[in-house]
Amino acid sequence: MIPSASSAPSGRPTARRTQAERSDATTAQLVAAAQHLFGRDGYATTSIVSVAASAGVTKGAAYHHFAGKADLFHAVFVREQQEIAAELERAAAEEADAWSALRRGCRRFLEHCLDPGFRRITLLDAPSVLGWETVREIQYAHTLRVLTQGMRMAASEGHFGEGADLDVRCQLMFGALCEAGMLLARSPDPASALTSVTAEAERLLAALSAPQGLGTRSYGD
Repeated sequence: MIPSASSAPSGRPTARRTQAERSDATTAQLVAAAQHLFGRDGYATTSIVSVAASAGVTKGAAYHHFAGKADLFHAVFVREQQEIAAELERAAAEEADAWSALRRGCRRFLEHCLDPGFRRITLLDAPSVLGWETVREIQYAHTLRVLTQGMRMAASEGHFGEGADLDVRCQLMFGALCEAGMLLARSPDPASALTSVTAEAERLLAALSAPQGLGTRSYGD
């Protein structure tokens, strides 16, 4: 008896992936390979051909899933933001209160800026490849969303003044964190610069959290 194509030698049926599942798997392979190459070599020197080869698929398959290199980079940038947002949420969840969680999330973002791939993709290449409007739109959907949630949680515990516009303060803080990340990205020794940059970012967060007219609080409070 000849085994059917849907059965394993043991007689148990084998799982067959659908076309959609195969397509999703190929897309994931391409994005993972592109994330590695864009992070290591930069956007300008990375080609669709090299990404396809690294992913183990043909150039035609790559163009079937992505319109071009910029489209692939967009997918990589979204993945980077999803990953950092999840990382911030995990770090914040380890803290006992919302203020500590907010501070921890800001520190973790800056620590993540030490990763060469993240710096290259998010801080150096994304603005020129995607444009600032698209970059901010994607960040607002992921990283800024986590920061906004953290501020609102801290506000519910009394850490921001009554009537404070948290949306504005959150965007100001996020903009400062991104600029701090750029400082680290351009520093000849990012690891050494991290301590000073983190301390100043925490002072800014403390100033933003102070009730109006009461001056600034100690960032260690």
